[in-house]
Amino acid sequence: MGHYAKVNQGKVVKVIVAEASFFNNFVDDSPGTWLQTSYNTRGGIHYEANSNNASEDQSKALRGNYAGIGYEHDSSVDAFFQPQPFSSWTKNTSSFSYEAPITHPSGDATGSYTGSYSWSESTYIADSGNPKTEGWITSSMPI
Repeated sequence: MGHYAKVNQGKVVKVIVAEASFFNNFVDDSPGTWLQTSYNTRGGIHYEANSNNASEDQSKALRGNYAGIGYEHDSSVDAFFQPQPFSSWTKNTSSFSYEAPITHPSGDATGSYTGSYSWSESTYIADSGNPKTEGWITSSMPI
């Protein structure tokens, strides 16, 4: 059995599990193309089932990421990408992901609180000339 994604105008509209021979007799009158996708592939790496351990057989790492409905298929690199999270983020065709224009901050965000960072597109746009970590904001919870 394999996993297949239906791509129409660069977007994944359906994902199914089927034998390759299924497509020999399958009559599909909706627009788009069926492409094989690899269930355990993300970031261009194929992983062992139910694990974060890279598989020894990287030939199974098809098309960058496992396709999901709403994902895009970039035909120039023949890979699936999650939808672009923010308009300022750019596609990295090596890691098969989108990246923020500013590196994610490291360390504790708030000092007295255990903080995490999230991206704020409006902060990035408003503060685009500011040398601080514009775009990354803290969302903190008391410890």
